[in-house]
Amino acid sequence: MSSSDRLPIRDTRPQPQPVKHHHSARYYAQRVRESFTTRVTKVLCAIFLSFLLVALIVFFIVWLSLRPHRPRFHMIDFTVPGLAQKPGLDNAVITFNVTARNSNQHIGIYYDSMEGFVYYKDKQIGSTPLLHPFFQEPKTTTVVYGQFGIGTATLAVNSRRWKEFVNDRQHGTVLFRLGIMSVIRFKVSTWKSVHHKMHVNCDVAVGSDGLILPAWKNRKCSVYFS
Repeated sequence: MSSSDRLPIRDTRPQPQPVKHHHSARYYAQRVRESFTTRVTKVLCAIFLSFLLVALIVFFIVWLSLRPHRPRFHMIDFTVPGLAQKPGLDNAVITFNVTARNSNQHIGIYYDSMEGFVYYKDKQIGSTPLLHPFFQEPKTTTVVYGQFGIGTATLAVNSRRWKEFVNDRQHGTVLFRLGIMSVIRFKVSTWKSVHHKMHVNCDVAVGSDGLILPAWKNRKCSVYFS
């Protein structure tokens, strides 16, 4: 009998069944506990990140509103009356006034000291103390007045320097630079900042009559800190 004529024989042997793992109640309790812990952790992280984001936004807004702006200085007047007089050197005087504007909304400024300097061709020719220590309220303007003079030893001009003034005067313009150095502190409510050394530079020109030229009047001065 050939193999092709054989009848198929059915295998009646029992087939192996997959092994079922029976977990205890402790196992399922642990799985539930881990799932609950994971969810609580995610919720807490989300709450923390939300609070952090809100805090950063609030801090940024407060910083923008309380960020101190440097004072603004403008040249109002500058005169060298002796230029229009022949014996001008004997009573040489330079007078000036500038405005200091505190443009901050909620920040005051303490001016603990202030000193003025005058320069001609980048050489200092005079210095004088300015104003007594004072506090400047927010959104206010203070007029700073000063005077340099031979008689008060605050102006160091010799005959050679004065001739240079006169030569420039003949061309219609004499250029000077006014400098102000001040030590200031910012005040927000009861908080006061550390001391900052502020420098102000005001370029200015006078005409043949010794008076400030119109183009230089109300000109903004540069301000920087060191």
